[in-house]
Amino acid sequence: MNYRHAYHAGNFADVVKHVVLTRLLEYLKQKDKAFRVVDTHAGTGRYDFSSVEAQKTGEWQGGIGRLVGASLDAGVAALLAPYLETVGSLNREGGMRKYPGSPLLIRNLLRKQDRLSAIELHPKDAAKLKAEFAADFQTRVMELDGWLALGAHLPPKEKRGLVLIDPPFEEEGEFGRLVDGLVKAHKRWPGGIYALWYPIKDRKAVIAFRKALKQSGIPKLLDIEFEIRPASSEPSLDGTGMVVVNPPFTLEGELRTILPALHKVLAVQQPADWSLEWLAGEQA
Repeated sequence: MNYRHAYHAGNFADVVKHVVLTRLLEYLKQKDKAFRVVDTHAGTGRYDFSSVEAQKTGEWQGGIGRLVGASLDAGVAALLAPYLETVGSLNREGGMRKYPGSPLLIRNLLRKQDRLSAIELHPKDAAKLKAEFAADFQTRVMELDGWLALGAHLPPKEKRGLVLIDPPFEEEGEFGRLVDGLVKAHKRWPGGIYALWYPIKDRKAVIAFRKALKQSGIPKLLDIEFEIRPASSEPSLDGTGMVVVNPPFTLEGELRTILPALHKVLAVQQPADWSLEWLAGEQA
């Protein structure tokens, strides 16, 4: 599977991933002390829905295209506001033309004392990312293998923060690299929050991934699964998942409010469901 960001920006998986990301950031901002976010597979920062890549798939129409303008109750709308306001800030001329990648979304929500380390290996994407943040002293962009950053750039000097691990799944063995990378990073910085994105496409691989995480010895693991259709006869992206390590105590309750509303808007075929499961922790 090739999940290079430009082809899939704004799709249902991005929506779920970025909503979770914003809730983690909003939690970190509750304390005045500075924090750092490390984005290991950052992409270009922003995406244009008129691009060749976006036009080729049109996936955004089934993601952010459905969510913007959807009827939401007040509680859900309040929780989604940091995310939707950032998307809206790129589309002030009306319509839905642009979408923020994770580094731009993160940067929009940082305070003046917080920092972002955005890491991207693909040379063209890294160049665009550097141009995006050229004059921004709060953001450091590095052209580097994101897997290496899990060792070299942890722990951050701030001692508070979040690591987003969102690989493109272009190569075999990405699930194994996710587990190995997380274990290495957690040993260096056990107190950090980690958010790992994964595709729900190969169901056997997902089951093995979750089993490996349970056996990793990491003490606090919350797994978020969100399907938009049942398992397809042909391989396709039927759902999206995120594993959050050291989740804030507020996160589970917030997601139990958010995910049913998102599912109502984004699901395309039943049976399909969402779930929250503790893979490790007091509630596992």
